[in-house]
Amino acid sequence: MTTGVRRRMGVEERRQQLIGVALELFSHRSPDDVSIDEIAAAAGISRPLVYHYFPGKLSLYEAALRRAADELAERFVEPHDGPLGARLLRVMGRYFAFVDEHGPGFSALLRGGPAAGSSRANAMIDEVRQAAYEQILLHIGVEEPPARLELVVRSWVSLAESTALLWLDGRRIPRAELELQLVHDFAALAAVSAAYDAEMAGILVRILAGEPADGPFGELVGRLAALVPGPREGAPAM
Repeated sequence: MTTGVRRRMGVEERRQQLIGVALELFSHRSPDDVSIDEIAAAAGISRPLVYHYFPGKLSLYEAALRRAADELAERFVEPHDGPLGARLLRVMGRYFAFVDEHGPGFSALLRGGPAAGSSRANAMIDEVRQAAYEQILLHIGVEEPPARLELVVRSWVSLAESTALLWLDGRRIPRAELELQLVHDFAALAAVSAAYDAEMAGILVRILAGEPADGPFGELVGRLAALVPGPREGAPAM
């Protein structure tokens, strides 16, 4: 019979373990409902030892948030191959997978949690939004976006965020439908902006030129066409 010997962790290794444990707990319950005692128990160490590595729950939450923010920002990274609609759909799939996995923590962060009012937490949230914005511009292939394109992309990132929050409250709409709908929302925002601005119209025409009829953008066109009533029988032709 062999006796297991617990390996002593180095300082950084222990910090990373605590961050991982905290993130796991925060992912399933609101951070306000998770105590330092629970974090210590899940990590297999004493409460005082947690305070040896982090001065309090806020600092540990911010460290867990940093890891989550980095992971969430990575969800927007996508190879620039193929139609834009398909790429955005894959991005939304990864984004909602993260939201689904880290629901309570994601909700607490954006609606108000232990670090919601801290400048570090707010800065990290803004970093994720900025990273998403920059990645979408890379997908579109525009380095210096005109004002209307910036408005479209930032509005869409905000829409994805608010949609995810609403979806978490009961998950009443199938996730896959929302992911596709958000891709359609991007096309709709761009189309409305293109109707007002020639530069945006040129960008949209270029995007649509690479879209297949059976892709997400093509499907939206089909859905909208089905809503337009045909000419009534006997009605004079215009």
